[in-house]
Amino acid sequence: MATFAEALLIKNNISKTTLKNPKIHGIGVGYYDPKHPKKGAAVVLYANAVSSTALGLGRRLSSQIKGKTVHVPIRVVKTARIRSNASFRDRIRPVIAGYSIGTAGGSGTAGLIVSRGSQLYIFSNNHVLTNPINSRNRAETLQPGGADDGRSPRDRVGHLSEFIRLSTSGSNRVDAALSRPVRNSIVSPQYATIGTIPGHVTSYRVGDRFKKVGRTTGFTRGRVDSVNTDVQVDYGADVGVLTFLNQSIILSSTPISLPGDSGSVWLRNSDNFAAAVNYAGTADGKTSVSFPVDWALSALRVRVARPAGQRAGRVKVVDTHKDNAAYTKRLTAKELSRLKVSQAKSK
Repeated sequence: MATFAEALLIKNNISKTTLKNPKIHGIGVGYYDPKHPKKGAAVVLYANAVSSTALGLGRRLSSQIKGKTVHVPIRVVKTARIRSNASFRDRIRPVIAGYSIGTAGGSGTAGLIVSRGSQLYIFSNNHVLTNPINSRNRAETLQPGGADDGRSPRDRVGHLSEFIRLSTSGSNRVDAALSRPVRNSIVSPQYATIGTIPGHVTSYRVGDRFKKVGRTTGFTRGRVDSVNTDVQVDYGADVGVLTFLNQSIILSSTPISLPGDSGSVWLRNSDNFAAAVNYAGTADGKTSVSFPVDWALSALRVRVARPAGQRAGRVKVVDTHKDNAAYTKRLTAKELSRLKVSQAKSK
């Protein structure tokens, strides 16, 4: 039976070398069997593996301590890559997707960094980037947003560029807008905790698994519960209840869509392609109301941005199996023309 002192000596001897293994995220000392402490200590590896043999190691480590050979067992805890618990309400430069963005009136989420030619934009919701909703006022874009103590001029990163108008009397499909940054270098085509996004998909289906980062709920996962869902969304006393057609409902057992998460973009679990845009939800946060990101990016004529020197993100065409109703559909040219894009007023 190994002691903690012995386990610590071995851990200290091998830590630097061990952490060079990309599958190993941490090394420490703990009980060999937490349920049975009397079995003694072990070197504990936190790794993307289920056993020490899968890491190319034996079941125990040996070392000479004061002229005596000491054997210490290894316990492996399967662990994903360790990331910092960032606050997505903080100020960040350059601005990346997933963090607080907004106007002096409030905060939402920077959903994506997108591009049109060489010009970069911040993509989010109409109700996040306009002030008030549907106004052509060249609203300042603050990062963090106004609800997170964002102030002008200190936190100004851009201005409203264009948005898709929300209809208060007819039906809607998207809630989307673009902010043009004060300079391209103040934004970076990255997505918080994920990195570079390869592009976006043209469709997804019921049952697909998604993930996203939002200003309020942080990193979350959800499952597409339904598509082609018509919903009534309450935008508050100033705007009223708006009708949206063919939306997607994404569910989780934990909160995924709370105030401040508006504008966050769902990615496919499997490959990080952008899929859907969150803009509304239920009071408990466990329901996200979203629409296909393809609709908004097509209407606004932008693509997912990529690092300098790389082409714009791919548009990954998804086979919908002869318009299977379990999939979302791309908008037709006629449907796209009904999305009224308004330009912000010039200076």
